[in-house]
This record gives sequence, structure tokens and C-alpha cells, in this order.
Amino acid sequence: MCSSFLRRLSLACCCVLLIAPLAARELLAVGSNFPGVFEQHGSGHSGLATSVLRQALEPLGYQVRFELHPWARAQHMVARGEGDILIGPYKNAAREQLFAFSARPFYRDHIVFYCQRGSVLRWRGDYQQLLGRRIGVVRAWAYGAHFDSRREQLELVTVERVENGLKMLVAGRLDLLASNQRNTQPVLSALGLADKLEQLATPIDLQDGYFAFPRDERYRPLREEFDRALQQMIEQGRLAQLAADWQVEIP
Repeated sequence: MCSSFLRRLSLACCCVLLIAPLAARELLAVGSNFPGVFEQHGSGHSGLATSVLRQALEPLGYQVRFELHPWARAQHMVARGEGDILIGPYKNAAREQLFAFSARPFYRDHIVFYCQRGSVLRWRGDYQQLLGRRIGVVRAWAYGAHFDSRREQLELVTVERVENGLKMLVAGRLDLLASNQRNTQPVLSALGLADKLEQLATPIDLQDGYFAFPRDERYRPLREEFDRALQQMIEQGRLAQLAADWQVEIP
């Protein structure tokens, strides 16, 4: 009888755990190396995202732990509930099927093309100009609805990182690299390629970056708490100050 009761009690506890909302606890936030937004230095993490998450969530009783992974892996972790918060994704229809996004974005990126300095191509937004050109795109990145809707027409070459794409561009293995200024400018400088490569003047798109959570209903209270805290940070000017400290543009 006792054994039967314990089995029923254990089953009931498991059911409660499956349906109960998340209590305040340690949260795992994951992302990739996004300069100014999320970076790893030694064993520590820094950037606008870490500052925002700590200031928004720690007063609510949460502790936030950070891990840096390849971007595709980070997305996979949060989609499967192996991570609690995804740092910095742009929003599109496909991703909204996988994640529940924060109500407000916390940074903005300029999506642009890079080419060899002196290239005859002067793109003005006409995608017909790009036909037959080898265009580097970073694995698992989104580039905005205009670009992404034309992927099948373009000759796209997937690269693992911005660094790989820039090296292929300078070696003539790509004609263009689609990237964002924030990620690319520090890498250009670090590689010493600023005199060999340049950014085309016409942007591909503007993209806002969000925090995203698993779509599991248990995460709704956490997401709503975070949304209120982030809104307060915006209204009080704290997000703007943090963004200025990290030299990141905000919407």
C-alpha cells in the first residue's frame, strides 16, 4: 500500500513539474559571438545582452548563466528547451514557429554587402545585378525578408563565420559577403583587411535583435516578467545608456 502511494505521489509530482510555470531559478542564456552584444573573454561573458538580462532578471529572483555556442547550435538548444533564452535573434516567420520572442527588440543591425575594394559592382538594391555572383552567407543567419525571399535565385555560398567569409572574399572565392556592420567591422580590423575590402553603400536591410524563449507555455510567465522589466529599462533610459556603453545601436 505504501509502495503504491509513493508511486502515485511520484507520478503526481512529475505531472506538476511538467505543467507548472517556471519558478525563479537559474536560467541558461545562450548565443553566439556577436561583438558588442554577446562576447566571451576567458571564462566570463559580457556585452549589451548580458547587462540587460542581469539588470532585468536578477531583481526578480533569477540568476542567469551564459554559454557561447555556434549560432545554429544555440538556436537548436532553445528550440528544444535545453536553453532558456536565446540571445539576439532577428525575427522572421520561420523563427516565430520555433521561438516566443520578447515584445521589444534591444538592438539594431545594418545588413550590408562587402566586396573587394575597387569592385565595379555598385549595387542599388536591384537583385538582378546579383545573378551569377557568388555571395557568402553565414550559416543560420537571417538577412531580412527581401533577401531571404530571393535565396533560391541567388548563388549562395554558406560560410561558418564572418572571418571565413572575409578571407574567401579577399581570396576571390566570393564576389560578395552578406553580413552586418556590427559583426564585421571588428573582424575586418583584426584581420588587417580594411584596405582590401569595402562595404557597398546601399544596405540590404535593417534588422532588430530580440531575446527569444522556448514556445513551451511554462515560459510565458518568465517572458511576460522579462517584457515588463525591459519596457521599464527602455522608458527609464537605461537601455539607451547600456547601448551607448557597448557602442551598439538600438531601435
